[in-house]
Amino acid sequence: MIRVFGHYISRIFIGLGAVEFVVLWLSLLAGYYIRIEARLEALLVPFGVISALALGYAGVTVLAMIAVGLYQRGLPWGAGFVLRILLAFAMSFTATVLLFYAVPHVELGRGVVGLAFLFSLVGVLSVRSLFLRFAGSDVFHHRVLVLGAGHHAAAIRDLEGTDQLFQVVGFVNLGEPEEIIPRERQVELSSDLVELMVARDADELVVALDDRRKRLPVDAILDCKMSGMQVMDLVSFFEKEASLVNLDVLQPSWLIFSPGFQRRPLVDAGKRALDLVGATVMLLLGSPVMVAVALGVWIESHGRGPILFHQTRVGLGERPFRLHKFRSMRADAEADGVARWATVGDPRVTRLGRFLRRTRLDELPQLFNVLRGEMSLVGPRPERPEFVAELSGRLRYYRERHRVKPGLTGWAQLNYQYGSSIDDAKKKLEYDLYYVKNASLFLDLVILLETVEIVLWGKGAR
Repeated sequence: MIRVFGHYISRIFIGLGAVEFVVLWLSLLAGYYIRIEARLEALLVPFGVISALALGYAGVTVLAMIAVGLYQRGLPWGAGFVLRILLAFAMSFTATVLLFYAVPHVELGRGVVGLAFLFSLVGVLSVRSLFLRFAGSDVFHHRVLVLGAGHHAAAIRDLEGTDQLFQVVGFVNLGEPEEIIPRERQVELSSDLVELMVARDADELVVALDDRRKRLPVDAILDCKMSGMQVMDLVSFFEKEASLVNLDVLQPSWLIFSPGFQRRPLVDAGKRALDLVGATVMLLLGSPVMVAVALGVWIESHGRGPILFHQTRVGLGERPFRLHKFRSMRADAEADGVARWATVGDPRVTRLGRFLRRTRLDELPQLFNVLRGEMSLVGPRPERPEFVAELSGRLRYYRERHRVKPGLTGWAQLNYQYGSSIDDAKKKLEYDLYYVKNASLFLDLVILLETVEIVLWGKGAR
């Protein structure tokens, strides 16, 4: 993993993206020169110009592949994978045509574009075939030695089997009161810790003792650190490998001393500019869709129900604001005044409402909340005051998610399904805290791009 503006990104997927970028760049160049050779014509476009266009084409296509989820862990080979590839190329084709039209003195022709896409498709599928064949091998995994064999160590063991890019080479039992890790996975510390790390060919040492006050071998851990080995505490390990802040092992000292949670005026100004430009563009492009949705809601209710739904939510600094949505439930959904989470197959949701929720079209009026400064394009989803009061009393650090503006989309929405229970809220809070800690324009752009997949595949809708 490497850290880019606070956000962890896998070196493997960066390498995969770089290889595919080169393949796409070469594909357009090959398509152009083969087509020119076939026509027996002189080169009409200087190499610098055609190369720059090829770079633009490669960049647009990689962004489209990110948007449809082709750089996520655990994506299996199959019909769904091929569909994502084809969808990414369709998006890229549209953007590429617009890109080429922006350079009017360059005439590439349909033959060049056709060959480029053929070469690109074959090249990307070939690269992906090789990648998926070797992605599960130990070559791509970094080796981790875990100090501990209790409950905290078991959390790493459970994470190990979820498409992660690390391999645990052993759990060192230092006499914890309750052993959770099976004996066959434990290793004995018969010599010093540095020698054990070398013997196990470990890249990283993770301190995961249940009781660090009595059993923490400070000198041995310091020896590893001063010998140039990577040493991590359990919360930082989860942040790096799972992109969340694990509440079960979180201590206030980590929040205090860990880097992050910084607010810089320049970054805040950039985020606000992104919100204003993004919301304005989305409103302009989406206005015909919003008119169609409004008409659909009005027709479904036979003109008797409201088109928009307004509800009080909790925003930045726990200040309430009025959130706007297209109505997707019956007008009498909460006639008794009791706040309820939406559930799977919720009978209160209308037929059109299910489509609106699956495609997130019901959220479009919140763009006006963004323009008013009550929300951002990216941030934790705003909750109702009733739920905030309940969750703040039952979940530690729940109020910390209000350190940033709520958003139309967020890190939790990308990584977890719709929440309808305390356990769901806890898991989403772990992702929200990761965002609050590492918030940046870069992470916002990543989330906005990956939200395209959520909309296209209707993930998490209820």
